[in-house]
Amino acid sequence: MSQPTQEEEILAQQALAEAAATEASSEETSGLSQGQIVRKRFFGHTGALVGLAVLAIILVLAFTSVGAWGLPGWWKYNYLDVSPLVNDGAPTASLWPLAWGEHPFGQDRIGRDLFAMTMRGAQQSITVMVLIGAIAGAVGAIVGGLAGYFRGWVEAVLMRLTDVIIIIPVLLLAAVVGQIANRRDEGSWFASFASSNGVVILGIFLGFVSWVGLARLVRGEFLTLREREFVDAARISGASNARIIFKHILPNAVGVLIVNVTLTMSAAILLETALSYLGLGVHAPDISLGLLVAQNQEAFATRPWLFWFPGLFIILICLSINFIGDGLRDAFDPRQKKFKAKSAVETTRHSSTTPVVPNVPKEQ
Repeated sequence: MSQPTQEEEILAQQALAEAAATEASSEETSGLSQGQIVRKRFFGHTGALVGLAVLAIILVLAFTSVGAWGLPGWWKYNYLDVSPLVNDGAPTASLWPLAWGEHPFGQDRIGRDLFAMTMRGAQQSITVMVLIGAIAGAVGAIVGGLAGYFRGWVEAVLMRLTDVIIIIPVLLLAAVVGQIANRRDEGSWFASFASSNGVVILGIFLGFVSWVGLARLVRGEFLTLREREFVDAARISGASNARIIFKHILPNAVGVLIVNVTLTMSAAILLETALSYLGLGVHAPDISLGLLVAQNQEAFATRPWLFWFPGLFIILICLSINFIGDGLRDAFDPRQKKFKAKSAVETTRHSSTTPVVPNVPKEQ
């Protein structure tokens, strides 16, 4: 009679824990639709809820304080207004005693309100982020989906196009677009439009060069899903290619698409910040968070608040998007299971107290 080894006992405990987790997960999601399961998992993710709340606060604060789309805001200063220095330009807000003051984030050297400039910069950075996410998501889904579903020459052409876009130097093209956007050439309709909508042009341009990674991921997902039984059943029943793509395959690949779009949007904030920092993105008199950091880098030792607040908002926006993307990944991936320490300890104790009955050969 052979006694079970320590490794066999550990494997048995892991199998019991996985079975208990699977049973608990099936009990929690029984009777719920796919959308309800996704919502329940997402709203059960603490980090995603915190990121969603922080991003919502930033959006409301940025677009209502200094106004947007021609609508006035509730803050009394504009990002271009110059006023006399108060408290030598230092922030007037304080935690104790709790006070907001005239210029809570302080002022720059010429007297412009840093709170208004930061809110305007957040507007511009968020606009670029949304444009890049929308365009990159749409183009990446279309290119990757067509390449993964049709294969053959369609896949070859689209993937070679993707390879060409990958090798394009983004910084060089951004410099050219930035120069065109800041020209005041009345003879060119594009330059005329770009001079007053530089952020839109920058977002559209970066969106059309940021979809390649997403297209590869969607293509891989479509290659897997097109071989599944439900796709074969739809094809046998006479469904068209468009119906199979949009009604059967795409809903099953939406998890990969949404998660990677959120990660692309987070990277877009950093890309816009880097371009503006290098002078290739948003230009004065307009403002963005990256441009604020670039303009005030020399004042870090003497007036550090000019650097702190724009940098803080960049960090908060990026972290919020990343947390939301992490929550969406866990919500859409059915293989993700929450690890509950208490349940795991109880399962381990139960399995350790339960004797393992070895296999005893029957007598012939």
